[in-house]
Amino acid sequence: LVQLVESGGGSVQSGGSLRLSCAASGFTIGTGYMGWFRQAPGKEREGVAVIDSISSTTYSDSVKGRFTISQDNAKNTLYLQMNSLKPEDTAMYYCTATTASTLLTQMAPGSYPYWGQGTQVTVSS
Repeated sequence: LVQLVESGGGSVQSGGSLRLSCAASGFTIGTGYMGWFRQAPGKEREGVAVIDSISSTTYSDSVKGRFTISQDNAKNTLYLQMNSLKPEDTAMYYCTATTASTLLTQMAPGSYPYWGQGTQVTVSS
């Protein structure tokens, strides 16, 4: 049974930072793909950052240069360091994973079978 448990969300002011964590069980970090998605009220879930088994990363244009995705194989944990946060970053953030060895659509929610319960990030202006 794969379980992904996010933590680290909270409320910050614009320009602040947060680091999200995703503890995985039943899934080995460093295999397949893992990612962070977010969903704001009334909007579709969107990809934020993805990392593959060799730590190659992909970011959405809206967070490139501000967010950094990383994985700690020893702790079996995925991270998202978020700097220079903006009010438009406010959303529920979800950790996701797939065991697929290749993934053509890394930023598509449908590419991932495993999801965490989400952690809320709120950025005030």
